[in-house]
Amino acid sequence: QVHLVEYGGGLVQPGGSLTLSCTASGSIVSRNVMGWFRQAPGRQRELVASSFSGGVTSYADSVKGRFTISREYDGNTVYLQMNNLRPDDTAVYFCNYKPMILPKDYWGQGTQVTVSS
Repeated sequence: QVHLVEYGGGLVQPGGSLTLSCTASGSIVSRNVMGWFRQAPGRQRELVASSFSGGVTSYADSVKGRFTISREYDGNTVYLQMNNLRPDDTAVYFCNYKPMILPKDYWGQGTQVTVSS
């Protein structure tokens, strides 16, 4: 089993910044993908950013140029640096971990990000 714990959500004004973090523990394998999803009211959960253990990253078009995903050197903590936040970034953000050897997803508890004046 893998356990994910998230930190860093909160209230921020439009144009502001927040950084989310997620730390994985348990049966971690070296080849994996970690990422961030979000779910806003009335919307489907969507992929925001992904970080492959080999160093490749990807982003949703809506956040390109504003958000950055990164990892600590040990590979078990992932961050999402969010800049120039917009009201439509408001959502619950979920950390995700997927080992390459298993067709299974693990999820963090979710953290609320609210962008409002």
